[in-house]
Amino acid sequence: MMELAPTEMNMPGSLGGVLPRFETPLVPRHSISSHALIAVVAIMTFLVSLTTGAVLLIGSSASDWESDVAREVTIQIVPAPGRDVDAAVTKAASVARNFAGIAAVRPYSKEESSQLLEPWLGSGLTLDELPVPRLIVVKIAPGAAPDIPELRRLLAQQVPGAILDDHRGWIERMRTMAGTVVGVGIVILLLMIAATILSVTFATRGAMAANKTVIEVLHFVGAKNGFIAGHFQRHFLMLGLQGGALGGGVAILIFALAGLFTRLFAGSAVAVQSAALFGSFAVGFWGYVAMLAQIVVIAVVTALTSRLTVNRTLESID
Repeated sequence: MMELAPTEMNMPGSLGGVLPRFETPLVPRHSISSHALIAVVAIMTFLVSLTTGAVLLIGSSASDWESDVAREVTIQIVPAPGRDVDAAVTKAASVARNFAGIAAVRPYSKEESSQLLEPWLGSGLTLDELPVPRLIVVKIAPGAAPDIPELRRLLAQQVPGAILDDHRGWIERMRTMAGTVVGVGIVILLLMIAATILSVTFATRGAMAANKTVIEVLHFVGAKNGFIAGHFQRHFLMLGLQGGALGGGVAILIFALAGLFTRLFAGSAVAVQSAALFGSFAVGFWGYVAMLAQIVVIAVVTALTSRLTVNRTLESID
């Protein structure tokens, strides 16, 4: 419990012009509720930081995938009765090579085109009787913007059965997926902040209830609401910083270790699959800055929530 002692400093509005001096803190620093709030804030910050990192990783990977796919188009030559597929492939490759903005053209042989189906159909199958399209991969020159509709028109005019695919549908699906992930991450962030506000509100009310007598004495002898609320604000700011640093620090450590392991085991099957999904598995400098900023934001939210709760409670006493 807090002990009050007079001092010679004057405080406007106080009884007799004396300012209360605290022998012990107005809000206990090592209570069960304080430790529980630190744990709650740590968990919230950890989940928010993980969400932020995941959103950054997926967004970066989606951007890289989109950039890679946008620099390539595919020409398919569909087999048909009476059609010389090899001649059509040669003609289509020639048309693409002579088109402005094209860097490289690679026709796939019949065997190579069939091998592309093995992940879905399995190996050892005879596909000679199936109308497997022949593929031609066309790479766009860096910085170039070739007229894809014109190339499509030339192919249709000079190479019957040629189909140009610019992967536009796949790119749109990637953009939609990335936008959805970012939207879900923002919603989760808002929910976590709301849960933190509720937790701090209940913790503040509990702390005020435990010190109700002292707070009422301070209030009635003339202590300003801001004076009392300031003690709660500083107390909960420290709790928020402790919990945020704990949860955010663990999340930062996880991402740092994941990036380190990815570099150490580069070339392995697991690393290749992880790189295909998440790139280098590094959130980058600004990713870590965002996580550190979230620690500060959650601590500030914790402090402001406690101050608002104290002020509202004291106003009800007036």
